[in-house]
Amino acid sequence: MNTTSLEDTQAPGPDTAPGRIVLLTTSHRVAPGLLSWPAWQALRTADRVLCADGAHPQLPYLREAGIPVDEAAPTAQELVDACAGGRTVVVVATGEGDPDLTDGLARLAGTGRVTMPELELLPASYDLPGARLLDLVQVMDRIRAECPWSSRQTHEGLAKYGIEEAYELVEAIEAGDREELREELGDVLLQVVFHARIAEEDAEAPFSVDDVAGGIVAKLVHRHPHVFGDATAETPEEVKEHWLRTKAVEKQRTSVTEGIPLGQPGLALAAKLSSRVRTAGLDVPLPQGEGIGYDLLALAVRAEADGVDPEAALRAAARAYRDAIRVAEGVAE
Repeated sequence: MNTTSLEDTQAPGPDTAPGRIVLLTTSHRVAPGLLSWPAWQALRTADRVLCADGAHPQLPYLREAGIPVDEAAPTAQELVDACAGGRTVVVVATGEGDPDLTDGLARLAGTGRVTMPELELLPASYDLPGARLLDLVQVMDRIRAECPWSSRQTHEGLAKYGIEEAYELVEAIEAGDREELREELGDVLLQVVFHARIAEEDAEAPFSVDDVAGGIVAKLVHRHPHVFGDATAETPEEVKEHWLRTKAVEKQRTSVTEGIPLGQPGLALAAKLSSRVRTAGLDVPLPQGEGIGYDLLALAVRAEADGVDPEAALRAAARAYRDAIRVAEGVAE
């Protein structure tokens, strides 16, 4: 990289055109060298290209493209002077965005005593949707390697946290708290990434978060032939039929009860069984017996048939009961 001073390449003469400064920003979440066409145009036509970081990941690709880059960290005034005579200077921003330089340029412009060059902020690469997930994977990888607690965790040890976070997510949804919902979704996502990171270390059957994501992508594409294939579906019911049909082919199950986790809460379990029976068009009488369990089973089946989630309904009633208790206690909300 060249290290000549800014003064070395200033154009002599009386021409006082203010010139142009292009602040080129890139995303570390996009592979180096994958820059937008306007960015490459700005780099190729610039009178000078500067970068304060000699180890910037973009520099090898700029050099390969034949673009000379000077390693320099100019002050705002030095950069303005370098643009004298109508010159264009491109600054390849560091990962921090060069805040000292941009603040200095803002202060110069605010004085009103300096003829400022045209200033353009040019994003050379953009984060794609989901790009911050890459940050989460990197952070989790470091935590797994360096944190005394996280480095010792197992799938079995984390299982209880997955259950807790799922319930907290449901509570945020039912409370209608958007901020809490965002946070709880993050906590659930952490469980997925944490388990995937642990799975990488398995000696017999390792897999990564990419394998997890790849599996669910393949499943979603296969179960949505009306989106990714030639099938058609105009109603939610038809979509559900596609889903169940492709799922049955995938799983090759002999009973509609297969795949239903028996460890889930009782009302949810009863409703799930009822849903499977109804969807399959089976006529299965409810078992008769004494006790509250059979009464609750009948209530759960009735709720599911009416399109009501019995677990959610019971939680809502329980919250009303909690409020009544607090009123009776004289506890203010």
